[in-house]
Amino acid sequence: MTHSYGLKKGTRSKFAKPFRGHGNISIRKTLQTFRRGDFVDILVDGAQHKGVPFQYYHGRTARVFNVNPRGIGVSLQRRVRGRYVEKRFHVRADHLRPSKCREEFVKRVQENDKKKTEANKLKKHISTKRQPVLPRNAEVVKPTATVFQHPKAFVEII
Repeated sequence: MTHSYGLKKGTRSKFAKPFRGHGNISIRKTLQTFRRGDFVDILVDGAQHKGVPFQYYHGRTARVFNVNPRGIGVSLQRRVRGRYVEKRFHVRADHLRPSKCREEFVKRVQENDKKKTEANKLKKHISTKRQPVLPRNAEVVKPTATVFQHPKAFVEII
């Protein structure tokens, strides 16, 4: 008998809960708030069978474009035959988590704004461009004393 070719084929381990992580969905996950423009990570929760995205999108980062009572509309770029196409679909909030992809960028922007305001007070011009890490300075290793090694003579095992 041939196997089926359904939408959830081959997802036994992909959608499985982690070790000792089985059970009901936490209410905190269901009551998460998402706003338009937020970046989210799509991670399918195997305990919730409703509002599941297609398996390709599991582990992808998307952007919220619509918020409904039971579903969150997300969009992302998917490669289709050598070009990128925007895909839009709705997912339940149980299968989403806020992404940390912009944390570092937002933190850097805030620090740069703070530096710019301080520089404006002092009437100075500063550059907020990131500089690559330069190579370390050369160092010369000078041994304190010469240590002679006396290895054991080689003996055949045969």
